[in-house]
Amino acid sequence: MNRKLTRLCALVALMASMVTPQLWAFTPPVRTPEAPAARQDAEKQAAPIIGYESIFQPVVASRGMVASEEAVASAVGADMLARGGNAVDAAVAVAFVLSVTLPKAGNLGGGGFMLVHLAETGKTLTIDYREVAPALAHRDMFLDADGNVDKHRIRKSHKAAGVPGTVAGLTHAQEKYGSLPLTRVMAPAISLAREGIPVSRHLAADLDARRDLLLANPEAARIFFKADGSAYQVGELLRRPDLASSLELIAEQGADAFYRGEIARKLVAEMEAHEGLIGARDLAAYRVVERAPVTGNYRGYEIVSMPPPSSGGIHLVQMLNVLEQFPLAKTGLNSAASVHLITETMKYAFADRSKYLGDPDFVKVPLARLTSK
Repeated sequence: MNRKLTRLCALVALMASMVTPQLWAFTPPVRTPEAPAARQDAEKQAAPIIGYESIFQPVVASRGMVASEEAVASAVGADMLARGGNAVDAAVAVAFVLSVTLPKAGNLGGGGFMLVHLAETGKTLTIDYREVAPALAHRDMFLDADGNVDKHRIRKSHKAAGVPGTVAGLTHAQEKYGSLPLTRVMAPAISLAREGIPVSRHLAADLDARRDLLLANPEAARIFFKADGSAYQVGELLRRPDLASSLELIAEQGADAFYRGEIARKLVAEMEAHEGLIGARDLAAYRVVERAPVTGNYRGYEIVSMPPPSSGGIHLVQMLNVLEQFPLAKTGLNSAASVHLITETMKYAFADRSKYLGDPDFVKVPLARLTSK
């Protein structure tokens, strides 16, 4: 069934289910004759939140929009909508493309959350595909011999890796809520990885900033640097044939390729060779969880966001509940008074986050209390 979704918030923000081939258009304001006072007031109330007099010009679309951190990935998502895909098709396509074009953040070894609204039923749901701790994880695994936190071990060692959820979450969302075949949605990412992407100034700077760390790992050095150890220059093609092969296996076999197949065997071998904790049973046991969203209300607007283990949604509602009691419209945007109110509100919410938030599979989170008016 082709399930049209009108809104999805995740690694990407998407709206509507289809767009026209013209992805965005600029519509200048129309000057009209003076209107009666009552009509002027009505028009003012209905005015859009964007203004064309600003030096910051908005991007406008009539039927859909895609936003991500990287332009090529966003263009792929918009094209997926233009070709008849729904918001989940676009989101999954963007996420897999980001594994090619934004290696510092978009990758198959991470995890995330997705918020999905189903237009057909009016239901909003969340998909939790965050990483989980491997079975061998224990309380003291990041402490050195003196009982102090080893900063290298906690951030850059193989022990720091959780069991990845990205592939499971994206394929779950595509299978259950997408409208196109997984092979079609993943085709752009596979092509970009195999054919290569021009190295942007942003990517070149990222690789240079992490040069020592990447060169210390033979595989990372082979993938992100030339054979002689020199860096790729801006405009040169960076090809990722191994990633393309992995993406092809996932497109053809689904999540099993990553969690039980050839990719899983290679991942476990890498862990065993470098004192990592992720084993074959950890990968095979990974499960995606669908959860009810956190909801709230702010000045008549319904707020829908991610529940724990994400801390974002529960404290967004908590902060809005507090700020609703103050006349922010009168204090003015970015005024000293408004910044003070927001800062103080965030201070208490973040204190509550430190005290109460955790994985709901292991910790009882007082959600109703924290989001109560």
